[in-house]
Amino acid sequence: MEVESAECECCELREDCTRGYILGVKADFGGRWLCGLCSEAVRDEAAKLGRNRGRGGGGGGGGMEEALRDHMSFCGKCRKNPAFRVADGMRQMLLRRRSK
Repeated sequence: MEVESAECECCELREDCTRGYILGVKADFGGRWLCGLCSEAVRDEAAKLGRNRGRGGGGGGGGMEEALRDHMSFCGKCRKNPAFRVADGMRQMLLRRRSK
């Protein structure tokens, strides 16, 4: 089974996955690949949006798209934070060290 690296379109985390898994995740999120953490956050938010709509909120099936858009916006704001950039630099350093 061939493994390839995929980058999350929300948080930019890279994961090694099989091609089938990557295609399955992309099918769930409108052609975007999300890491496990971001995909769970988006699914959870979409479920909350669906429950709120059931109580008289808006209609339609746009809960997943709305949740994905909101989560991508949140991750984009975090990436601009200097503390996040420092933590990301440390993460990259540790990953490089581990692969040696």
